[in-house]
Amino acid sequence: MIDNYREDDEFQQEEDGDTIEIKADPKQTPIRIDKFLMDRVEGNSRSRIQNAIKEGLVTVNSQFIKPNYKIQPGDEVKIVLPGSEYPSEVIPENIPLDIRYEDDDVLIVFKPAGMVVHPGIGNFRGTLVNALTYHFKQMPMMPGNTLQPGLVHRIDKDTSGLLVVAKNEKALYSLAQQFFKHTIHREYLALVWGSPDPPQGTVTINIGRHPHNRTLVTTFPEGDLGRHSITHYRVLEDLYYVSLVSCKLETGRTHQIRVHMQYLGHPIFSDSRYGGDQIVKGTVFSKYRQFVQNALQVCARQALHAKSIGFVHPATGEDMYFDSELPDDMSQVIDKWRSYMQTRKEILDGDDS
Repeated sequence: MIDNYREDDEFQQEEDGDTIEIKADPKQTPIRIDKFLMDRVEGNSRSRIQNAIKEGLVTVNSQFIKPNYKIQPGDEVKIVLPGSEYPSEVIPENIPLDIRYEDDDVLIVFKPAGMVVHPGIGNFRGTLVNALTYHFKQMPMMPGNTLQPGLVHRIDKDTSGLLVVAKNEKALYSLAQQFFKHTIHREYLALVWGSPDPPQGTVTINIGRHPHNRTLVTTFPEGDLGRHSITHYRVLEDLYYVSLVSCKLETGRTHQIRVHMQYLGHPIFSDSRYGGDQIVKGTVFSKYRQFVQNALQVCARQALHAKSIGFVHPATGEDMYFDSELPDDMSQVIDKWRSYMQTRKEILDGDDS
């Protein structure tokens, strides 16, 4: 159930995956691709293989296939399966936590940009989970997520903002159900290139791992690949070259907001994975290019912030809501664009007179 709504930090576990190539026998009886692979790939459940198909990690004769595809004689099948996602144990570390609220059941923590949420390939130390493990001697675990104490959702390494952490098993399952039913309130603020048109709308599209670059997520407008994803967006401030946008998640897929904004043609400013670190709107004049480069240095990560979170308290049933301020790097880069726009208006006004 967790996989239906969690937001992965990055793809560390996928980068260490195994690629398996299988050629069907010339006399192969046509059977469903998942059953075919179940018989040939040891140690994997049918659901894991089906998820790999949906995520675009399975090809037949170098083509994507649907989950109900029937294998044919001589078919050449390639499947990529994740490697080890976690170390064998989490090492408690005395890392300062920015705790915004805490009671007997839940904790609200502000994660700074640059901090990985959970241990994984290349990030066994210094994560939020390492810090939580030190802060709490005993934390509840969800089945299948034994090294993610108290976590029911995550945000990307270079996204800042609020996370809710469960402190006991009852709270963990209550919050998990709320995420699963999409009743959790989550609002993000994103600085995106250009001016989304219309200024308010909903993006509904399947997204999943890119077939040729597994460190990226891409859209699948047609077919059964990927997973259903929904983001509601609204422009809060239009600065012509960039816009400050509110994004409310209905689902919580990997890199969802980043991919949805790219899909609209308005990638998140300074998002190097999805084209936001290039000039998407504006002139080619050297002064403007220099201004953009300076702005990219001020906010040297995707300008995305998990601003607020709301949920029903697992013990009291009370509606809880928590809000957070924009971090300094995002505030400063927005101010730079405001100043740039003001200067531009003054120049244009002067020309008109």
